[in-house]
Amino acid sequence: LQTFMEGLKAYGETEVVRALARFLGIGGIYAEEILLRLGIDKTTPCSGLNTSQVEEIYRCLKELIRQVLEGKLEPCIVFDGEGAFLDVAPFRLKRYEGLKHQFYNSFNEALDEFYTRAKALEKVETERRDEALKREVKRLKRVLAEQEKALQEAEQKAKKYQQIGDLIYAYSSELQTLISRLWEEKELGADWEAIISKILAEKKAGLKPSTFFESFDKQWLMLNVCVENTVFSLDIRKDLFANAASYYEKAKSARHKLEGAKTALEETRRKLLEAEAKLKEAEIAGVAAPCKVAEELAKRKIRQRKWFEKFRWFTTSDGFLVVAGKDAASNEVLIKKYTAPEDVVFHADVVGAPFAVIKTEGKTPSQQCLREAAEFAAAHSRGWREGFASVDVYWVKPNQLSKTGGSGEYVPRGAFAISGSRNWMRNTPLKIAIGVLFQEGTDEPTFIGGPVDAVKDKTETYTVLVPGETSGKQLLKQVLQTLAVKAPKEKREKILKASTEQIRELIPYCKGRIATET
Repeated sequence: LQTFMEGLKAYGETEVVRALARFLGIGGIYAEEILLRLGIDKTTPCSGLNTSQVEEIYRCLKELIRQVLEGKLEPCIVFDGEGAFLDVAPFRLKRYEGLKHQFYNSFNEALDEFYTRAKALEKVETERRDEALKREVKRLKRVLAEQEKALQEAEQKAKKYQQIGDLIYAYSSELQTLISRLWEEKELGADWEAIISKILAEKKAGLKPSTFFESFDKQWLMLNVCVENTVFSLDIRKDLFANAASYYEKAKSARHKLEGAKTALEETRRKLLEAEAKLKEAEIAGVAAPCKVAEELAKRKIRQRKWFEKFRWFTTSDGFLVVAGKDAASNEVLIKKYTAPEDVVFHADVVGAPFAVIKTEGKTPSQQCLREAAEFAAAHSRGWREGFASVDVYWVKPNQLSKTGGSGEYVPRGAFAISGSRNWMRNTPLKIAIGVLFQEGTDEPTFIGGPVDAVKDKTETYTVLVPGETSGKQLLKQVLQTLAVKAPKEKREKILKASTEQIRELIPYCKGRIATET
């Protein structure tokens, strides 16, 4: 409790919910759950917590851990107000009070159901999104084709109007003569049909400027001519050069529209490229999504913990499992439930020290094995906290332990009365090693702790600790930095990025110093 209190208070002005998530490595949801159960505002700074509140948090945390370790779970899927999957949890959470829960026989079963549904929904959503993107790409391609056609037509119009204006100036004499002829004949009293007949006859005869004549609209007084294979209209009520100016104005207007069309075309092209890129991303994501769901499922599934993982433990350099208690309750359980008659029980000659048990499975442990188990028992005794260099350790057989004292006196929880002779291992040094192993394929670091020889046997990347005054995060960071220096270059970054919480439980009382000679 004292270590927990000091560790939490060390976060100062940090919100308690964030501090718990980081300090304990339990994630925001469960950190918030503890505070909800206790009615403590999650934004309270750690420095603002009183002793009673910290004790309540500690007790609630222990209760949650006990609930998980003892398998007292209520695996469930939580539904939101609309009946959709909201979350999956190993037990009821206060944050979801009032919402519908569906319960399962195991948390892994609940996870399978949750992520299988999530995978299906992701697939449907991906397909829907892909279809929408495909429709958008198709629409933009159609718009682009229409804009390209309109742009081409606008370019042709601008060019044509400019050309007509130029032709009017180039053939101004002939065209003016033709227009004047029409008006002169009309002023002499001829009707338009007669005038047109004469001009057509002259055209047939190849006489200029009648050869330019194409047709005449007597209602609107528009003369249609063909010059250099270009047909255009002239308003005979206007001056010839006014007609030319009109065409130049149309060319100018067409060019102006052309600029707008080009801008719109470029914008459509940009949107099309963007939509095609999104579609490609969506298609890739559609392939990756099931993998992500599977990864998340694997990550959240509860690995079936072995019985000894709830205690402190290590394997000796010759392969024996050694298990030690963490407190009075686990001491009691270790001896009563998990210690077999053929096992060997160790205890440091220090008040309140935990029991350590070699699980022999009927084999005879070597002297090296006995020495390593003794070092483990010594390191996790109060001798470490008090800064001792060594302590005496003894070992006995399980049948020498009893819950009844010699004269019937009370034996407290976690303690046992010992009868018969004890096998002493005097002046057992207090030291431990922290090492790192790397997972094959991913190079993700896994940290191990225990007696120096046991750790050395498993990895070349390790550091040795002895009792000292450095504690908490400062010590944990020093350990990671020391391991990183000793690791191969390509693996150093992963060690430095590892959470310090992964090594906290490996160090007795989270206190000590790195030995100068390792």
